[in-house]
Amino acid sequence: MPGKQANLFAFDKPDALTSALRSYILSCQTAGLTRHDVFKVAVSGGSLPQTLAKALLAEPKSADDVFKFDKWELFFADERAVPLDHQDSNYALIKAELLDKIPASMGQPTVHPIDAEHLNDTQELADQYEKKLVGSFAKGDSVKLPIFDLILLGSGPDGHTCSLFPGHPLLRETDAWVAPIEDSPKPPAKRITLTLPVVTHAVKVVFVATGAGKKEIMKEIFEDGNGLPCALVNEGAGDRCSWFADTAAVEGVQYPRRSSL
Repeated sequence: MPGKQANLFAFDKPDALTSALRSYILSCQTAGLTRHDVFKVAVSGGSLPQTLAKALLAEPKSADDVFKFDKWELFFADERAVPLDHQDSNYALIKAELLDKIPASMGQPTVHPIDAEHLNDTQELADQYEKKLVGSFAKGDSVKLPIFDLILLGSGPDGHTCSLFPGHPLLRETDAWVAPIEDSPKPPAKRITLTLPVVTHAVKVVFVATGAGKKEIMKEIFEDGNGLPCALVNEGAGDRCSWFADTAAVEGVQYPRRSSL
């Protein structure tokens, strides 16, 4: 639909990217708190938490430039079926890169990790995590899908996001909110992930993509689509989806881009 395509922001300098990302997340926080006095966020792993920490933990420039972390509910867009202190755990990564660095004066988010009792049964692991979402988003009502205020994602070199991989049958899942995957092409093989409808129904979706190593897959995502998971999120979320990239990641990409919010 015209005017409904994803937004692509490209920045020359890392500081400009993290500053714009901070401003964008702040606006999402304001909207979430206005809507229901809580800010419900899902986040993925990879290189994203490091960039996120730089954006969220920067010195506030004004009284309005403040994150109210005690109002945040933090979920995981995907997680590996490993103990919470394992080097492959997204929870462990977010904890080390961000949560442990939040000053006590800023409050702490309510964090929803996986239940590590079910690591040997990915279906049960997914079911239990979905129950956490139901407890937060449904609260006795019947809802078709949870609607996150913001989902923060990265893009893999193959165009995957969350633990949704190119050509995988999980891309066609329409009923489950959280699904298991036991054959991830990227180790570890066993994981759980939010499904595509949950991602595309968020109020806002943000991707962060940096570095020249991303430019080929960015061309494919934005110019061809090819059914890549990232492209499917772009199509499903439209202008509710925004990419924060550096110029190296979008070099040669034929797609309208902006350098400021």
